[in-house]
Amino acid sequence: MTDLLTKSAINNFELVKEFRSARIYASGEHKAVICELLLDYIPIEEFKTVFHDISKIVESGDFEKFIFDKRSLRAFHQPTMEWYFIYWKKEMLSHGVTKHRKILPDEKWFEKMVQIAKAQILENYPDNIIDQLDIQYCQSVEDAIIR
Repeated sequence: MTDLLTKSAINNFELVKEFRSARIYASGEHKAVICELLLDYIPIEEFKTVFHDISKIVESGDFEKFIFDKRSLRAFHQPTMEWYFIYWKKEMLSHGVTKHRKILPDEKWFEKMVQIAKAQILENYPDNIIDQLDIQYCQSVEDAIIR
């Protein structure tokens, strides 16, 4: 794991897959999968490839939490968020992943874009599953692991 993650946070997490744009870690003890993005922008097809691999990892284990470390991002792409929010999270729910922890970049505009996009998605997809998920924003991976 990178310098972003302290030694205590990585205990019992194993690097499962590495891409140019992301690293995926998993821990059976914590019943969690971490996706750490590495680039400031990830094209949607590459993003989908990473998340399809996360799906395979989740399917093969007993996981209930997904930690998404997006601190490296410097660009916001609405279609990517929509796919992740509507389709991928629904698939994860079917595998028992109900806890989603997100770590956003420090830039306030990014957080505002997420809020605007989320409101738009909820309006456009009234049959969404958000009420079935425990979604929290965290300041660090350590925080996300314990919450």
